[in-house]
Amino acid sequence: MRRLLVSAFISLDGVMQAPGAPEEDRSGGFAHGGWTFPLSDEAVGAAIGALFDRPFDLLLGRRTYEIFASYWPFMTHTPFGALFQNVTKYVATRADSLAIPWENSVRIEGEAAEAIARLKRQDGPDLIVQGSANLNQTLLANGLIDELTLLTYPVLLGAGKRLFAEGTRPVTLALVESTTSPSGVTISRYRPAGPVETGSFGELPELNEYERERRARFAAES
Repeated sequence: MRRLLVSAFISLDGVMQAPGAPEEDRSGGFAHGGWTFPLSDEAVGAAIGALFDRPFDLLLGRRTYEIFASYWPFMTHTPFGALFQNVTKYVATRADSLAIPWENSVRIEGEAAEAIARLKRQDGPDLIVQGSANLNQTLLANGLIDELTLLTYPVLLGAGKRLFAEGTRPVTLALVESTTSPSGVTISRYRPAGPVETGSFGELPELNEYERERRARFAAES
């Protein structure tokens, strides 16, 4: 059984689009590509390195695969470039015409959630997801994520692709560990911990007229 590990760079308002460079992903008119660069420090670098310090394969959505395939094969003189070149890259895409020229790339056939669930049941190293905003929505909705590493940057971007988009499956997360880098990046690891539980800090002994009116108004508005 393989674990599926998602790691993501996100802003405080949840945006994960184009963290690495201005031209990485301008879709939707996104104008802040490269927003993680000014806040990079040694602690952030060490945390990123720790994600890949054991055997792994990559699992990528179409857009992220295209971004990676146009960059990392030409950076094999760097540690990450050499590392990514040799691992298997699984590509989840509905576009049959998508070229997958990067060495050791494998197209995921069929419906993504079912295919990835089958892939997880196989023997092999961890599957690590990088970027891949649309793919992450599928993974979240189908409960396929075993661990989530978030590097949360102290910036507000206002708009852009979000990790936790509308329709995210409700789930409680258990915090495994958390640290903050000198530049203010919070690095946290989470694991799914079951359904969301609810409760109250104190119920009214009986509904007064104002509370009845408030609930009726809210119900009508929704």
